[in-house]
Amino acid sequence: MSPSPKERAQTERFAEIYQRSQLPVMKLVERSVCGCDYGGTSWTTREEADENAAQLGLGSGVRLLDLGSGSGWPALYWAQTTGCAVMLTDPPFDGLTLAARRAADDGLRESCYFAVASGAALPFPDGSFDAISHSDVLCCLPDKLEVLQACHGVLRQGARMVFSVISISPGLDETDYQRAVDSGPPFVEAEQDYPALLAQSGWVIDQRREVTDNFAATYSRLIDAEAGQVDALLELFGEAGLAERQVGQREKIRAISDGVLCREIFDVVRG
Repeated sequence: MSPSPKERAQTERFAEIYQRSQLPVMKLVERSVCGCDYGGTSWTTREEADENAAQLGLGSGVRLLDLGSGSGWPALYWAQTTGCAVMLTDPPFDGLTLAARRAADDGLRESCYFAVASGAALPFPDGSFDAISHSDVLCCLPDKLEVLQACHGVLRQGARMVFSVISISPGLDETDYQRAVDSGPPFVEAEQDYPALLAQSGWVIDQRREVTDNFAATYSRLIDAEAGQVDALLELFGEAGLAERQVGQREKIRAISDGVLCREIFDVVRG
């Protein structure tokens, strides 16, 4: 099935973000916010990345599939710090090009591989991988169940997938639900909650962690870090563009703080 106009626009938007994230001011902000400088688009901090690596059991000889890899965070970090072999995938070619360049610079040519691929149509044989990760990816994709099913197929029996996801908090009234939709990622709405989607696609939840408070703290660091780089950001976005960016950021932090958006990490096993 060909992507919808909204999906195509999303791919183009991320391609633009990946390129922009390589600029010195954006890397400076990223180091302040997440403790890394890969040009990442998720809310995964270095501390969270280390915890997820331990959950996944990453190490030498482990074959990891990372979905929505963009320019390489945290997949390249894991390849460097744990010695695992990583397959990075994403639809935008631009992000993977940047990731491949960073892998070469970091001496990771022999352990990192790249494929332009949708999470719902993974071009790998069944049981190809020992672990799967994706960081705030499902909330940016419309076909969530299909992605979970595709991941189930390419992972070996009994192996783990760890992923973070932003979602709409349950039990909201109509007004707050719309706030969550407006403030969240483009495809934040889900046809079922994530435990139901995981069960339907053959996954068994081992651990489910609520990390919304960490999400709020990370987002607040972003706002503070960008406030300290106003001149450079004005040059990058222009006055109107920066003002629009700041309004959007304030709306999102309010949605997180008010509990209409939440963020969780799931540690699941292939049943």
